[in-house]
Amino acid sequence: MAVVDAGPALVEHAETPAARTRGWVGSLGLVLPAAVVALTALACFVGPLVLPMPPPIGGSVLESYLPAFSPGHLLGTDPNGNDILSRILSGGRSSLIVAVAVNLLGLLVGGTLGALSGFVGGVVDTVIMRVLDVLIAFPSLVLTLAVAQSLGPSQTNTILALAFFSIPAFARISRAATLRLRELPFMASAVLCGTPGWRILLRHVAPNIAPQLITFGMLGMGIVIVIEGALSFLGLGIPPPAPSWGNMISQGQQSISATPMLVVWPSAVLFVTVLAFNLLGENLRARWSGR
Repeated sequence: MAVVDAGPALVEHAETPAARTRGWVGSLGLVLPAAVVALTALACFVGPLVLPMPPPIGGSVLESYLPAFSPGHLLGTDPNGNDILSRILSGGRSSLIVAVAVNLLGLLVGGTLGALSGFVGGVVDTVIMRVLDVLIAFPSLVLTLAVAQSLGPSQTNTILALAFFSIPAFARISRAATLRLRELPFMASAVLCGTPGWRILLRHVAPNIAPQLITFGMLGMGIVIVIEGALSFLGLGIPPPAPSWGNMISQGQQSISATPMLVVWPSAVLFVTVLAFNLLGENLRARWSGR
C-alpha cells in the first residue's frame, strides 16, 4: 500500500510565527486607534450626562485657577472658575460635530459629483472637474480664514467654510475610483443589459468606492479637527464662552507661564484624538488596499 506524504502540503499551508505576529500587529493597529476614537466620542457625548461634573460655563471667579485633583474639579479650573474637564469634553463634542459634519458633506456632495463625473464622462466630466480644479487652485487655508471672517465665528459657519474646501478632495478620489470601476467587466455587463445609470451608480459604483471615501474621511477627521482648532484659536471658529479645544488653548496661552496645564490638557487631548484618527485611516487604507 502506498503511503501519501502530506508533510509538504501541511508545511505550505501552516501559518508561520511571523505571519501570526503581523496579523496581531495589524489587528492591534486597527483596534487601538478605533478604541481611542470610540472612547473619546463616548466621553464627550455621554460623559457629561452620566458623570457628576459642573457645567462648562458659568463658574465662579472665587474658584479660579484651582489645581488638578481639587475637590469636584479633577483637572482644576480656568481663570473664570470653569471646570477644565467639563470644558474639554464640551469642546471635544463641538470639534467632533464639526469634523463629522464637514466630512459627511464632503463625502455626500463631493463623492456624488466625482462618481457622476467619472461614470458619465464627456462634457459633464470636463465641466465638473474644471470647476473643482479652480477651487483646488486656491490656497484652502487662507480662503477658509477669509470665509470664516466674512461669515462670522460660529459652529455652523465653521462647518460651511471647511466643507466648501473638502468637496473637491472627495470628488477627485471618487472620480478616480469610478474610472477604474468603469473598465471592469461587471460594469460593462450592467450597461449592456440596459440598467439605468442611477441604478448602476447606487448598486455597483457606490459600494465599491465607499471604502476609499471612508478611509479618506477618517484622515480628514483629524485634519478638520486641527483646522477647527486653529480657527477657534484665532477667534474665527467657535466663539467663547462656548468651549472648543482651540479657544481653550488660546485662552490658556495668556497665562502659560503661571498655569501651563491650561494649555497642556486641551493640547494633549487634541493631539491624541487627531493621532487616533490618522492611525485609523492609515490602517483602514492598508487593510482595504490589500483586499
